[in-house]
Amino acid sequence: MKKTILKLSTIALAISSFQVLAQAKPAVIYDTAGKFDKSFNEAVYQNGVKPMEAEGVKVREFEPQNEAQREQGLRRLASRGFSPIVAVGFNMGSAVEKVATEFPDIHFTILDMVVNKPNVQSVVFKEHEGSFLVGALAAKYSKTGTIGFIGGMDIPLIRKFECGYEQGAKYAKPDIKVLENMTGSTPAAFSDPAKGSELAKSQFSQGADVIYAAAGGTGLGVYQAAADAHKYAIGVDSNQNHLHPGTMLTSMVKLVGKAAKDSWEEEIKGDWKPGVKVLGLKESAVDWALDKNNEALITDNMKAYMEKLKQEIVSGKIVVHDYMSNNTCTY
Repeated sequence: MKKTILKLSTIALAISSFQVLAQAKPAVIYDTAGKFDKSFNEAVYQNGVKPMEAEGVKVREFEPQNEAQREQGLRRLASRGFSPIVAVGFNMGSAVEKVATEFPDIHFTILDMVVNKPNVQSVVFKEHEGSFLVGALAAKYSKTGTIGFIGGMDIPLIRKFECGYEQGAKYAKPDIKVLENMTGSTPAAFSDPAKGSELAKSQFSQGADVIYAAAGGTGLGVYQAAADAHKYAIGVDSNQNHLHPGTMLTSMVKLVGKAAKDSWEEEIKGDWKPGVKVLGLKESAVDWALDKNNEALITDNMKAYMEKLKQEIVSGKIVVHDYMSNNTCTY
């Protein structure tokens, strides 16, 4: 009798779990750079969508081809009952705000932007902490005493990367020189590899031997220029070390894929909540990348130094300035 009850309980639990999975309808809408941008969008696909599907949960994907399709795609997904819908990137902000108002019973999760709606979960990252780490590494590695930063669109979010990078560099080597360029003032600044290459060549000509690119697809031009000049580059968002092994000193990684996966899994478990999540080093949501593609460049002393910096940031001994707190790069 006990065995029968146990079997029935197990079956009931399995049916209940299946019903929750059946009710879950996760979706993602990428930004216009597409899911194979080798950067932010692809990190969501590789580390969010694929692991979900490996677990048997289908994620509906939409790739807008232009700005107008962001809102159209979001509305189409919401009208078909997908929830939560993960919107990738700050450019999705206005579309999420509008469509979330129209569909109050649908859950939306936006990465890299805050949208204050009762059915929106906003996930933002402490990019300045990860950028501090790679800035310190760049300064330690530089042989010329000059390093560079190339950003995409000139907005506070990208200044946040630049400011953290400069602070980290000057913490490691106070007399380091940091060159800085932004690619443009529109979203197109994130998809211009030719401009990225041009800016990188200019910085190399001024003595830089390591350049950090926080510029989406534009960074691909920076990395190629670094490879051609036999200099070094630092990737962003996803681990880009594999793009040019031996050229990529490291990458500042943001676990945006995990954030997306967490949101979908919260919905499945019934734990999804609106509001703002702020994720940094303490939450293991930003870091520097060390793997087989760059391990030959990184000495044991450098590894130990980077680990020490991480611990001191998490403990609060080192406070990394957040540019977005007052739109100034003072520290």
